[in-house]
Amino acid sequence: MAIPFVREIEFEYGKVEQVSPLIRRVIADNPGPFTYVGTGVYIIGHGEVAVIDPGPHDEAHFEALKAALEGETVKYVLVSHGHSDHSPLAKPLADWAGCKVYAKGCGEPTAKGELGSEDDPGFSPDECTNDGDLFEGPGWTLETIETPGHTRNHLCFALKEENACLTGDHIMGWSTTIVAPPDGNMADYFDSLDKIEDRDFDILWPTHGSPIEGKAFVKEFIQAYRQHRQDREDGVIAQMKAGVTSIPEMVKTMYVGLEERLFPAACMSLLGHMFKLIEEGRVTANDATPVVQSEFRLTKVDA
Repeated sequence: MAIPFVREIEFEYGKVEQVSPLIRRVIADNPGPFTYVGTGVYIIGHGEVAVIDPGPHDEAHFEALKAALEGETVKYVLVSHGHSDHSPLAKPLADWAGCKVYAKGCGEPTAKGELGSEDDPGFSPDECTNDGDLFEGPGWTLETIETPGHTRNHLCFALKEENACLTGDHIMGWSTTIVAPPDGNMADYFDSLDKIEDRDFDILWPTHGSPIEGKAFVKEFIQAYRQHRQDREDGVIAQMKAGVTSIPEMVKTMYVGLEERLFPAACMSLLGHMFKLIEEGRVTANDATPVVQSEFRLTKVDA
């Protein structure tokens, strides 16, 4: 099942755009292999608002957000997770607005530095929010949804009035999501995909790229996203049955035509699958704490 990616997007860096009755978006000028065209910052409501994933601490981007928020009261700054394209501007924006930053926590270091991106090691919210917490303003209600997987502390936010979900990096329309150990957890990721599908949203708004629109298409997209991960897991099993024990060697076979710059990301994704298979007792590694360079074998080879 091929993922029906949504890669078309029209935008202008730094310009505030009304993308739904209750949602505005400002895209930061930080394009890249993990951010697509850049970080989409969402402003929820009018007059009294919430800001989700303020993005990188870039002065031009900060000034664009200030202009977009002129004359309004920022009640909450919400952060999906502590990566350098999502959280660095959260505290400066909250200080400017006179409010607090809310997130699940700062998470744990990942391997994103190896992948050409970085964590935000200095990020820590003013207040920790948990599954089901509500943030409200005039005519709008946001609900926190804990969705570990991409990171241990990842959050999505449901906008009840539009049956919409702000998905951070959990589900992206333009690409699959990296699940890189130790902070990323593939078993949790599968569970979190089920959790969002069960909510039956009409639209998903990822931090990077265009929305996934329409109840039926949202369901189809999430199912394809999940099947893609299952196919990768099946591919890993098939490779080990064929005697391949190295993740880099698996990537060469399983990711034919992959850009060289994305090779490390593919390796980390397969490592995430290995952690899941080890936890399930289906695979063993020659290292107590497996890494990409470890050797992996099936615990039992089917006849």
